[in-house]
Amino acid sequence: MIIYLARRLWQSVFLVFGAITIVFLALRVIPGDPASLILGSSATPEELAELRQSMGLDDPILVQYVRHLGEVLRLDFGESWRLGGDAFAAVLERLPATLTLAGYALLLTLLIGFPLGVYAARHPGKFVDRAVSYFSLTGQALPSFWVGIMLVLIFSRMLGILPATADGTPIALVLPAFTLALPFLGWLARLVRNGTLEELGKDYVRTARSKGLSERVVFNVHVLRNTLTPVVTVLGLVLGNFIADAVIIEQVFAWPGIGSLMIESIVNRDSAVAEAAIVLIAVFYIGLNLIVDVLYFYLDPRITLETV
Repeated sequence: MIIYLARRLWQSVFLVFGAITIVFLALRVIPGDPASLILGSSATPEELAELRQSMGLDDPILVQYVRHLGEVLRLDFGESWRLGGDAFAAVLERLPATLTLAGYALLLTLLIGFPLGVYAARHPGKFVDRAVSYFSLTGQALPSFWVGIMLVLIFSRMLGILPATADGTPIALVLPAFTLALPFLGWLARLVRNGTLEELGKDYVRTARSKGLSERVVFNVHVLRNTLTPVVTVLGLVLGNFIADAVIIEQVFAWPGIGSLMIESIVNRDSAVAEAAIVLIAVFYIGLNLIVDVLYFYLDPRITLETV
């Protein structure tokens, strides 16, 4: 187990290193001069040259990368010229809003997707079963930004029952959380449905029935418990997707999270904040994957190191 954890930690470090490298190179090739954006159009060539030199922009790209890598390892992404102050601190300030949105979306996914999957498994081939499959495919096919805009038009503009943007109340989370959860609702329902049907066909279910146990006890005590194992483990991956996908949803609903901050920073060439946000999202996603892999060993004793 220790060797496996060490290997997974090393892979995670390598992935984070790769994410930092890709972000560094991508932000350097985007057209535009950061010094010009900071000083404005009225800056003289001498002022621009002085600022570029102080920012290290005149150094070779390899020198900039090595210096920047050392700074990132100390969680020093630099100063935000647009917001003022430490870039990483500005990102951390927006983190609770993104986590709140992702948490609500995860709750909606569980409350809707899991019962749908169980009900579809109890009625295979029936209308509900087919409807869950169609709902899953439709939810995954529709673009999230389009779904968000449609929800705003219907529930906010036409019906006026839900706010279109963040207003500090919990009800403002309904539309963005549902938009974020929609692609995963049907996916979770199909996962639960297929897992439940697989468990129902196993020998231990026939044995339990032959012992005279009621169908309710067999299903609720034995089948659902085994179905929950893969569901619990994939929830970490779903949460990671929610944090990453929140970039688009936060823009649509003007939600003050990391995603909207990152887009604003990229548009305004505030590379320090943009990189801090992207790296933090990547670390969250990679870390959740690692936790899920480790958790799976404890939830499913059938999994051994030889099977991974």
